[in-house]
Amino acid sequence: MSQAIPEPIPDLGAGSAGKAAEPHPGGRIKHGSSVQLLRLMAFTSWLNACIFTIHFTQILGWPLYLVNKDYYYAYMALTKQSFGLVATTTTAWFSPTVIRVSGDKSVRGQLLQTKDGRLETRFPERLVMIANHQIYTEWLYLWWVAYTSNMHGHVYIILKESLKYIPFIGPGMMFYGFIFMARNWAKDKTRLHHRLQKLVKGRHGGPMSGVSGMGSLDPMWLIIFPEGTNLSANTRNQSQKWADKQGIKILEHSLLPRSTGLLYCLQELKGTVDWVYDCTLAYEGIPRGSFGQDIFTLRSTYFQGRPPKSVNMYWRRIPVSSIPLNDSQKFELWLRNQWQEKENFLEYFAQNGRFPADDGHDSEGEPATNGNSGAQVLKGAGFIETEVKLAHWYEVGQIFVVLAAFALVSNVLAKLWNMVLYGSLVGHG
Repeated sequence: MSQAIPEPIPDLGAGSAGKAAEPHPGGRIKHGSSVQLLRLMAFTSWLNACIFTIHFTQILGWPLYLVNKDYYYAYMALTKQSFGLVATTTTAWFSPTVIRVSGDKSVRGQLLQTKDGRLETRFPERLVMIANHQIYTEWLYLWWVAYTSNMHGHVYIILKESLKYIPFIGPGMMFYGFIFMARNWAKDKTRLHHRLQKLVKGRHGGPMSGVSGMGSLDPMWLIIFPEGTNLSANTRNQSQKWADKQGIKILEHSLLPRSTGLLYCLQELKGTVDWVYDCTLAYEGIPRGSFGQDIFTLRSTYFQGRPPKSVNMYWRRIPVSSIPLNDSQKFELWLRNQWQEKENFLEYFAQNGRFPADDGHDSEGEPATNGNSGAQVLKGAGFIETEVKLAHWYEVGQIFVVLAAFALVSNVLAKLWNMVLYGSLVGHG
């Protein structure tokens, strides 16, 4: 009996041509309903325990604000490190995936891989990071990148105002100095000015000075998604309407960026930040015309065992001095041009299944070695394939150490109090 020959599988834009068709880009469901329930319980238990612990730790440290603001901000940076560890461990344990990193020659020597396969980045202590926005969990990957630069305690993110009202998480992000936007520029401008001034006053001896030991400015990674929201059918339609009003062409792989907020941030930070780091993100297997947020949902990514087969990052570094900050129209054109370049990179990814990579062919010299970690620094890093994970498993303990110490001290004081009280009662007896 002859076998029917299947029709060729069309290329879905992620190197999947010629492979057997799959109902989901992340592959088949790896866990049945019972295991999914167990994973849900483990996920929520772990996350809630960490969030409660970190938020309680923040509350314990709040009085430092009244004593010494430098100590307060340094303490909050430590709690922010803890949340960076939560983001890293949660991704590593519940949605492990291949991370493929590359960049152009502007980030040459700043993308490293250690002997045990981890990513290390040598990005500066102060920068503004911009990225396209496809799925809700992208900030987890970017926070992990901050961890690879030992900057996970100095991340600042611009967020939707609605997130401020999530129990524990919202107040925790307020402690972190995150910036919440109401999409009302008259209201948002005042809020942005207040928060950004706290990030630049270190140079003038303001409340942020002294935390990092830099002597003038403190570390800061300000992460901005200029599209304002993630790519979806609804936001694509809104972007189309806005493009029609502006008389410009809509993009296929991302939303058109909005320039007002980013321009204001760069103007306020002028003279304190030298670089804008641009990250283009893509996820393997998303068919043309589909949206990552509909495919890589919370359930599929964390409970069904179907995260993206690979998360791909393409990095570029842009000097702030080259950006037209004094003319809003020129800046808007500049930003649209950056997003058009992103569109070209994303189309390249759609056709080749990966981004381009700098191989360093136009440079000379032997690879260098980072003496601290043994990571090899290539003139052109090419592709670094890695995964989200901690450098040391015991770093998880940092999340709970303050609360554990508080519980221990409270227990000792309670026992001492009971001893004193018991002695007093015996003496009176």
